[in-house]
Amino acid sequence: MTKHDRQSASRGIRQSMSDLHTWTGLLLGWVLYAMFLTGTVSFFKEELSQWMRPELPRVTQALDPAVVAERVADEIGRIAPNATQWSIKLPEGRSNSVYAFWRLPIAQDPRGFGEGHFDAVTGRQVEARGTLGGDFFYRFHFQFYYMSPFWGRLLAGLAAMFMLIAIVAGVITHKKIFTDFFTFRWGKGQRSWLDAHNALSVFGLPFHVMITYTGLVTLMALYVPWGERAAIKTPAERQQLMAELSAFIQPGKPAAEAAPLGSIETMVRQAQVRWGTPDVGRVNAADPGNAAARIAVTRGDAGRVSMSPDYLEFDGVTGKLLTVHDHVGAAAETRGVLYALHIGRFSDLETRWLYFIVSFMGTAMVGTGLVMWTVKRRQKLPDPERPYFGFRLVERLNIASIAGLSIAMSAFLWANRLLPTTMAERAFWEIHVFFIVWGLTLLHALLRPARAAWVEQLWTAAALLALIPVLNAMTTLRPLWHSFAVGDWVFVGTDLMCWTLALLHAVLAIRTARHGARVRPPRGSAKRHALPTMSSEAAT
Repeated sequence: MTKHDRQSASRGIRQSMSDLHTWTGLLLGWVLYAMFLTGTVSFFKEELSQWMRPELPRVTQALDPAVVAERVADEIGRIAPNATQWSIKLPEGRSNSVYAFWRLPIAQDPRGFGEGHFDAVTGRQVEARGTLGGDFFYRFHFQFYYMSPFWGRLLAGLAAMFMLIAIVAGVITHKKIFTDFFTFRWGKGQRSWLDAHNALSVFGLPFHVMITYTGLVTLMALYVPWGERAAIKTPAERQQLMAELSAFIQPGKPAAEAAPLGSIETMVRQAQVRWGTPDVGRVNAADPGNAAARIAVTRGDAGRVSMSPDYLEFDGVTGKLLTVHDHVGAAAETRGVLYALHIGRFSDLETRWLYFIVSFMGTAMVGTGLVMWTVKRRQKLPDPERPYFGFRLVERLNIASIAGLSIAMSAFLWANRLLPTTMAERAFWEIHVFFIVWGLTLLHALLRPARAAWVEQLWTAAALLALIPVLNAMTTLRPLWHSFAVGDWVFVGTDLMCWTLALLHAVLAIRTARHGARVRPPRGSAKRHALPTMSSEAAT
């Protein structure tokens, strides 16, 4: 093969990879953008949940997990004496309450479960506004909330697979990608978007590969279930598999007689001796109130770069240690490590901020890629003032998916402060507001000229974000100045982050309003047209 032939083959491969990169990035790019942005916010979901429940006081004293577990278990026994299973998430530095849920007989509650937040000091259930808090963004990140869990997770997996293909194809396409990382040409239209896309991609490339691949691994049993079905034949094998993947012990066959639970505090103390005083994450109960009751005390996530279950199983009545589950098979441990890397719960504050920053850059990478698709093609349109339907559709979806999502997420926080605290199904209405507002941004993008829609939605997002600290000061007893004075850094950090993001959106709105793009004239025309950009103004 001659040198010319090798060069032609190389160009052919890169062109094929370029087409693959472009279309895999576009077809589910709007889904990927939403997954990336909500996933980024989810790294601070505990802190956001605190902010969204301002009635719950900030915990300022060191708490003994064993005492807390005993008190909350007693309270659950009083609230839900017929529960067949319950789980208590013990407090740690990032939460100001104890969360617990329990399963109930269908005859007692059509939902089949109950949940609540408990005072970490007294153990009593506390009354706070109904909200999913930061957990909404976490759940939306991988199952899109309104969709069924199966189809939502299937869509998330398909988007992640497209993302992985786009990353690999993008690396092959850009043979000078690392050189281009150090080059940024500001104000050069398409070239600027390409430079930004390259820089954002290369800077976080290891993270982007890791977060995409590990996201697929976390739900691998859903995507490729056939190996598990072939290997697992009996109920005993199924139970062993669940023990390797989860510390939630399932209720067994109840005994004939009832029996009160033994001392939860004593069981937790045994775990503390093994792991250390603060390193207890959950207490799970199966068949509480029955002679066959069992208790599992699980190890916390802090400092463990694995989500594989590590727990002690006790007889729920006598408190006798039955089993120590402190290791799993190689395959389960590999999954546990990859799962932990994806969600980052092991991380300290500095590592979590690093996750947040690089993930935010990944969000921007997806957003600039979507914008660049329209920027690049607008210059080649025969009549840029009248683009074809597919181009207009992509352009409007970009607006609603990028600027519109910022508005919807801000509206979710506004709803948290404005909806009546006694409102029925209040938590669901916060979520309804999110989707209603998001839908309205799409309608706005369809009805307005594209450039005007970008500017108006970016300014709207900036205004909503900037006013959130003001709204918080007007509707709660925890305004910024008070939070700063008492060292309530969760509320201080949330307010300051809202202002930072508001400034970012305002800068983008200003640049979009000022920017005009040079467009190639139709063939045979002697003049070049300077038309307003209808998609390149977007940024995230």
